[in-house]
Amino acid sequence: MLDPARAADAALDMITQGAGVLDIGGESSRPGADPIAPAEQIARVLPVLRRLRSSLDGRATVAISVDTTSSVVARAAIAAGANIINDVSGGSDDPEIFKVAAQTGAGLVLMHRLAPPLLDSFADRYVSPPVYEDVVAVVRGQLLERLLPRAMDAGVAREAIIIDPGLGFGKSVEDNITLIARSAELIEVCGRPMLSALSRKSFVGRVSLRRDSLPSERLAGTLALSIAHLFAGARLFRVHDVGAHREALSGAWAAISAARPT
Repeated sequence: MLDPARAADAALDMITQGAGVLDIGGESSRPGADPIAPAEQIARVLPVLRRLRSSLDGRATVAISVDTTSSVVARAAIAAGANIINDVSGGSDDPEIFKVAAQTGAGLVLMHRLAPPLLDSFADRYVSPPVYEDVVAVVRGQLLERLLPRAMDAGVAREAIIIDPGLGFGKSVEDNITLIARSAELIEVCGRPMLSALSRKSFVGRVSLRRDSLPSERLAGTLALSIAHLFAGARLFRVHDVGAHREALSGAWAAISAARPT
């Protein structure tokens, strides 16, 4: 959606449905996607950001995340009103992004990724799937031993960091399900909240429909796995269908809360 007015209206509708954070990006991270130059990303993102900040009229309860791997784009977006940097490369594309987060005080999402989008495949379409001896151990090692230390060495406060296991990025269908089921292991060792970003991804359709599927067919499977991820420890959810997720996750959270000892 490249029309700033339409994009801003869609984002405002998501707030009405219950979104607490809006994630805006000018470059696709789906498998096979071509990279977009920073200048073009800025031209796409900033008009939407400015419209949103004007429409939100100072509502501090709604944060804006910029989805980019470029420090140049991140700095421009934060200057225009973004609060969080969502970097799917974990700083590997542009290590300067850590300095931008540190200097601006922005939140930072750090994600595990095996390869850039242009070299990746959808989880259920690998000719030769990635091979991990233990996918959870590999993701944990990169987050704990590489990404978190690099970010904090650059001056990013630990409290500003969110971790993302990178569901759908360089993992087979089985790897993605394993990461969801064992998320508590990652959260415990990293000591940071986890973002769940599985909405409408190909592996969701593969396990819920057991066939090739279109993104529009994957809502039921997405809701089921999002609830499973909530019970496994995820606390932030990047989704397409905001209203449906708000209802489903609210119901699941009520069950989690009721099970806690008083």
